[in-house]
Amino acid sequence: MEKIGLYDTTLRDGMQAEGVSFSLADKLSIARCLDELGVDYIEGGYAASNPKEMQFFTEVAKLGLKNSKIAAFGNTRRADTKVCDDTSLNAMLACRTEAAALVGKSWDMHVTAVLGCSLDENLAICAESVEFLKSKGLEVIFDAEHFYDGYRNNPEYAMKVLLAAAEAGADILALCDTNGGSLPNDVYEITKAVCAEVSPAVVGIHTHNDSDCATANCLAAVRAGVRHVQGTINGLGERCGNANLCTVIPDLAFKMGLEVLSPEKIKTLTEVSRFVFEIANLTPVMNMPYVGESAFAHKAGLHVNALRKDKHTYEHISPELVGNERRFLISELSGRSNVLAELEKAKIAEDKVLAGKILARVQELENEGYQFEAADASFDLLVRKIMGTYKPFFELIKYYVTTEKRATGDLVTDATVKLKVGDKVEHVVGEGDGPVNALDAALRKSLENFYPGIRDVHLIDYKVRVVNARAGTAARVRVIIESRDKNSIWGTVGVSENVIEASWLALVDSVEYKLQKDAQ
Repeated sequence: MEKIGLYDTTLRDGMQAEGVSFSLADKLSIARCLDELGVDYIEGGYAASNPKEMQFFTEVAKLGLKNSKIAAFGNTRRADTKVCDDTSLNAMLACRTEAAALVGKSWDMHVTAVLGCSLDENLAICAESVEFLKSKGLEVIFDAEHFYDGYRNNPEYAMKVLLAAAEAGADILALCDTNGGSLPNDVYEITKAVCAEVSPAVVGIHTHNDSDCATANCLAAVRAGVRHVQGTINGLGERCGNANLCTVIPDLAFKMGLEVLSPEKIKTLTEVSRFVFEIANLTPVMNMPYVGESAFAHKAGLHVNALRKDKHTYEHISPELVGNERRFLISELSGRSNVLAELEKAKIAEDKVLAGKILARVQELENEGYQFEAADASFDLLVRKIMGTYKPFFELIKYYVTTEKRATGDLVTDATVKLKVGDKVEHVVGEGDGPVNALDAALRKSLENFYPGIRDVHLIDYKVRVVNARAGTAARVRVIIESRDKNSIWGTVGVSENVIEASWLALVDSVEYKLQKDAQ
């Protein structure tokens, strides 16, 4: 089984994605995560760009990474500067890394129009820059920028650039589809020609996703002989992003039978993906292949019926291989099989009569505006109520919410909740940034003396959607709340013409689900 080297550039190329900015602490956390995943190289950043990048290289050296080499990124020397005096090259040396990613021009148009030098001068620039870094003991990955565009325009010159870098001692020649406009067939044919020409040099691939082909282009390049793949976690990157390692890794391992990471490490991919989304403060892409929340989610009753008989019928791999899980979605489109599958998942014996009752109630509620696809906890409580196993932990007597706007412009919101726990009555007031936040505070305060586990619950998302917009201000609204504790995440739903009541219903389900869970 052939080994494919993995090179992660989330901390450099990934940071160029719109809306993404990693602090020093963020970058160090991601580096630890990538090292545990087991990628071969972690590109730490553009050393000459700013002090934070340089500080990363100082701090990451203290982490004692076990599996990954840190690589500094920089440019070949300037046309009017000697290698020993070049700012970028010396910044890379100052990083004190084992490896360096050196980007050089391979498209003749860029050489003349951007660098402003002759084609022969650029060959000397690339060769001297590689030689300089090699003389200082660094492993050099030569990133041939715009290689595929350059090859299509002037194949002879693009190859001369690669050969100049190879003869100067470059360890890896990475072919870059910098504009992301290449298609898989072109990438395959060009890469195959390059691999034949530069053999036995190690050839790599670096693709962007502007044609939505970054991952496909990576796989095509590997088929053509590439043994070093560059990409980012979740495909983060400038413009449309880079090749997504969360897809490339399992594709290489499970579809092409190549060695990339151990099976145990591949099982952590879903966790790694969500960790990076969290650090980047981005909402996870639900339908991302392999690691997305919807990657193994099934809604059609026909599909679920088949899956209950054989998991291979509607899944291309087992979700456990990448650390994900199978989900059966409950909606008015669901068949009885979806409900039975959820009962099986909950280790409840198959009961077609019960499933029929649950499905009928789901369809009735969804006709009123409810939706259970993102509200697993509310569905769990619904099943308990229909089965007769639901245990109420408290009884609402009343609640009310007031919002006061003062002359200063400040808004002050108070929520009062009166409820009964056993034979005791709690009557408390909570303050918040808005009515839902205040209600949440009051509900928690009234229950935490009876159920201390409530303190572990945090609301992490809140969504409101108008169900029947044509009703104007009298329209029903659906509120979806996502909550978490130390061990799990769950969703709840509430529907009402009153947004506060809809929020209350979702809040109560969230709390009751937690209490039911803790009581098991």
